[in-house]
Amino acid sequence: MNRFRTSSGGRIDRSVAVPFTFDGETYRGYEGDTLASALIANGVHLLGRSFKYHRPRGIVTAGSEEPNALVTVKRDAARVAPNLRATQVELYSGLSAESQNRWPSLHYDVGAVNDVMGKFLSAGFYYKTFMWPRSAWEKLYEPFIRRAAGLGNAPSLPDPDHYAQRFAHCEVLVVGAGPAGLAAALAASEDASQRVILCDEQSEMGGWLLHETGAAIDGHTPPLFAMHMLHKLRARPNVTLLPRTTAFGFYPHNLVGLTERVTEHLSAPAAHLPRERMWQVRAGRIVFATGSIERPLVFPDNDRPGILMAEAARLYALRYGALPGRRAVVFTAGDSAYRAALDLKALGVEIAAIADLRDAPNGPYVEKARAAGIAIYPGTSVSATSGRLRIRSATLARKGWKQGETVECDCLLMSGGFTPTISLFSQSRGKMRWDEAVEAYVPAESVENECSAGACRGVFDLAGALADGHAAGGGGDANPYQVEEEPVGHAAFRGATFHNRDPRKVKAFVDFQNDVTAKDVRLATQEGFRSIEHVKRYTTTGMATDQGRLSNINALAIVSQELKRPETAIGLTTFRPPYSPTSFGNFAGIARGPLFDPVRTTPIHEWAVENGAHFEDVGIWKRAHFFPKPGEDLHAAVARECRAVRSGVGIFDASTLGKIEVVGPDAAEFVDRLYTNPFKKLAVGSLRYGVMLREDGFVMDDGVVARIAEDRFHLTTTTGGALRVLNHMEDYLQTEFPDLDVWLTSTTEEWATIAVQGPDARRVIEPLVEGVDLSKDAMPHMTWRAGRIAGVPMRLWRVSFTGELGFEINVPASEGRRVWEAVFAAGRPFGITPYGTETMHVLRAEKGYIIVGQETDGTAVPDDVGLGWAVAKKKHDFVGMRSLARPALSAKDRKQMVGLLTSEPGTVLEEGAQVVDHVPDAGAAATIPALGHVTSSYRSETLGRSIALALVRNGRARIGETVDIPMPGGRIPAVIVDPVFHDKANERLDA
Repeated sequence: MNRFRTSSGGRIDRSVAVPFTFDGETYRGYEGDTLASALIANGVHLLGRSFKYHRPRGIVTAGSEEPNALVTVKRDAARVAPNLRATQVELYSGLSAESQNRWPSLHYDVGAVNDVMGKFLSAGFYYKTFMWPRSAWEKLYEPFIRRAAGLGNAPSLPDPDHYAQRFAHCEVLVVGAGPAGLAAALAASEDASQRVILCDEQSEMGGWLLHETGAAIDGHTPPLFAMHMLHKLRARPNVTLLPRTTAFGFYPHNLVGLTERVTEHLSAPAAHLPRERMWQVRAGRIVFATGSIERPLVFPDNDRPGILMAEAARLYALRYGALPGRRAVVFTAGDSAYRAALDLKALGVEIAAIADLRDAPNGPYVEKARAAGIAIYPGTSVSATSGRLRIRSATLARKGWKQGETVECDCLLMSGGFTPTISLFSQSRGKMRWDEAVEAYVPAESVENECSAGACRGVFDLAGALADGHAAGGGGDANPYQVEEEPVGHAAFRGATFHNRDPRKVKAFVDFQNDVTAKDVRLATQEGFRSIEHVKRYTTTGMATDQGRLSNINALAIVSQELKRPETAIGLTTFRPPYSPTSFGNFAGIARGPLFDPVRTTPIHEWAVENGAHFEDVGIWKRAHFFPKPGEDLHAAVARECRAVRSGVGIFDASTLGKIEVVGPDAAEFVDRLYTNPFKKLAVGSLRYGVMLREDGFVMDDGVVARIAEDRFHLTTTTGGALRVLNHMEDYLQTEFPDLDVWLTSTTEEWATIAVQGPDARRVIEPLVEGVDLSKDAMPHMTWRAGRIAGVPMRLWRVSFTGELGFEINVPASEGRRVWEAVFAAGRPFGITPYGTETMHVLRAEKGYIIVGQETDGTAVPDDVGLGWAVAKKKHDFVGMRSLARPALSAKDRKQMVGLLTSEPGTVLEEGAQVVDHVPDAGAAATIPALGHVTSSYRSETLGRSIALALVRNGRARIGETVDIPMPGGRIPAVIVDPVFHDKANERLDA
């Protein structure tokens, strides 16, 4: 039963009744209601309990800044959304909502004992308590605090819905669809070549025009005028309208994040629709038309259910036909609340009294209220309220009174003026200025290409807002709209209101959600805090979900009064994204389940699966780790694979290597500048190993470069470094070398790469190859040839990462598995053996070949890892060249890559273990500082013993010395040796 519903009016559809439940009790609303408006219409004001004191709380506002009415909405066991603001939850049939932060029930909450103990829970109490006994912290205090922290309960089941994301570009983005926003969008879209996006967080665009009744625009009522404007905008193909869409974040270069609620308002959403959609909009110009927020008044017991903002009460009554009560007291500092009182009185609400903080209120609305017989109390404040679960009375007191006058009421409407919503402007790094006329901060200097219009910059009258929006949209200074209105002006109040009670004992709330009182803010100043940012962190004022949009100005004023300094000297807290709470699903988008950490597989992956490979994750790739035969573990399989490559032939999937095609007239010059070694004179058909540095001179990546033509290079990178290298190259091409005529294309997934390694490699592939002479003289090491293999076009590289005779076959990815199977079939007579990454690591370590990220740690220069030969001495310049000239990067005591052989051949060192000076006592403590650390360690099947690579201080000069590797079981002695353990003359490589 809608006991507090008007008989007619509003924008709800009274022909469509909508049943819903709140805390298990069934109610009825209408289509177009929010959960808040429907509950108000049903006489329900108690919606939750406060965070710290568990005080009864009700609806305060009608927008996203709502601090109290946070509910959990549950569709089913998996679709549970906590902490939704009832003011933004659109009613749909079957909606089920629950209150939060109470036990066992909302009406009888055990946690309310905190309110009785409030004097022990003042601001910062957690910094001064729970200090003793120390042993109680982990077992008692911390578990208790964690259970008490937070509002609502996180869902326990996976979210079954999906979320979409899209990018968009426009010339003009308008945020906010009130009068200023509509005027701006209409003016901007007059130019058909300009793409315009208009977004608004409300379900219906129009802002406060939708409930305005006392004005006329171009002869129309404001709601009708808003409908005409939206009709024009919808008819323009260059305009995109996004209702139910919140601009949650402003990022550099006019990138704005939007969250569109696509199906939250539907009772039975279609399965194909996303629950939410994130828009990432890059706009040429942005117009903020985000409006303003009515400022609460800070007075004793100002948080009881039934106490709400005056304009919110007016909105609920006129837009939704929901009356906040039957008998109201109005507490105000300006005329806007008089307008609200008059509108509510016209709808049947008794206005028991208007308490006005001003000593001599006057103006048209004040006179109308007097004429209507409403009792007006000038120079009066509210000193107390009563009522356990809903307000029952308010005590009015004038300055100097010892006792006040008690007025019975079931709702209290408060208004301290309006505060411009500058959150997005603040996020854009714009500078604010204090406007004494507005009694708030307003936008001043812009950093990005944006502007503010309407109430968000202190223009509160309807005619001014329309004119301001029209000009911001590019329509010029002349106002094309004829407005008839009676402005309410802008009188405001900030800080705590006066009262006749002991300020040390009353609770006058500044931040409703975090239970921060005026007393808490004063305490912060007594504790020595002077900056509002420090006060914020000490008291948590401004740290609620509205980021202080309701509380900041009042908190600033209280600090200002206590310190006797102006607000501008105290500062302003920083607004950060998101503007209002935003779901994790919105940010995750499709990056869930398998797509959260996408797995990339090569064209040969399924063959490896079918042949029993065990896999490891390398970056986001799945790579075959080893291919065990029945009964083999990792060590046995790797030993067999190593023997096969060294004595016969092995086959390895190298498709994960990053591949980048560099093309253009200046390709050679570009490659030459990116790598340490020279590439300008590299002959077509040749390969060269290249080392890439960061600008600080440290090794970033390495790989083999093939010159395909005079203007084309095929580069390879490490598996995990492909994206990093491409970004590095693009960065330099666009910012440092924009004069070079070059194109970069990632081709990693275009090629399947098959490495055939071992003494029999040539004999295996020779029968399959067409158009290429594979002889040693015709195709020496570090050359490549184009031809065909098994009838498939290929780029055949003579290159090896094992130290054996080797070929890498590059074929189109779509043909990868077919060519692999053809090579494998041809190799059967030779005992061809597939091998994985572990064997590859062992074989390359035997040859002293590095792996970037394993032998390098971000502080290694080429000479540290034995690549000094790869640094050109005659090149004019390359990335990192100047940094290499720094004395610290060529100091004698730098760590250098060496080999280690343990005294016990069977002992395999742990990678990452420290290397220290040798002492005879194996049980001696580790020497500090360490000489270096072990980078790679394996058992070498070829050598029949363990081997290791390490970075050791001045390592090359220490070859032959004994060092220790401290381990939990004692020191392990090892001899420093040359890092090349096998075939130092490269005879097998050049076979």
